[in-house]
Amino acid sequence: MNFATPPATTPPSTKNPRPLVLGSTSRYRRELLQRLQIPFEVAAPDVDETPLAGETPRALAQRLALAKAHAVARAFPHAVVIGSDQVADLHGLPLGKPGSHERATAQLRQMRGQTVVFQTAVAVVCLDSGFEESDLAAVEVIFRDLTDNEIENYLRAEQPYDCAGSAKSEGLGIALLEAIRNDDPTALVGLPLIRTCRMIQAAGVALLADRADKA
Repeated sequence: MNFATPPATTPPSTKNPRPLVLGSTSRYRRELLQRLQIPFEVAAPDVDETPLAGETPRALAQRLALAKAHAVARAFPHAVVIGSDQVADLHGLPLGKPGSHERATAQLRQMRGQTVVFQTAVAVVCLDSGFEESDLAAVEVIFRDLTDNEIENYLRAEQPYDCAGSAKSEGLGIALLEAIRNDDPTALVGLPLIRTCRMIQAAGVALLADRADKA
């Protein structure tokens, strides 16, 4: 299990009675969670992400988010642990991280001119307190009818091989899209912060209390 701490530039905040742990090594999720300006640790969950037979993309994302939170919570039973997972859903077909240029090309060709639902699940678990809650943000993304040349140029420029659906909406990938429809604006990047805030507060993490550096 790998551990890391947020950069020293993370502003100090109120001391929470329980530590916060992000059960993910995704740099995108880490950067999103840093927006809350509270200390947290990062731990890599040891979870088999293979879909079950007949499992829908929505069910897969929800199951894996909870499994990741539980996997890390076993090592940090006193902590509030966040697990998250995202699966691109093309008419019921799950599209994961491509991992290679060839697979990313195939994914984007499948998705051009289509509406893809990015199923982004988040789970929060604290074993000591018995807290467990999960939620899912479904983000509808309409892709432009991209040419093969546009797909190739995009992939060479951004190399989004670690992103579900082969596109980074926060970067050049926005040029691939016609529209985005969702109710949690960070969900498409990988962590729905509105839902995350609600759940970690319910688990006992203070977000907007007096800052620790206040005189």
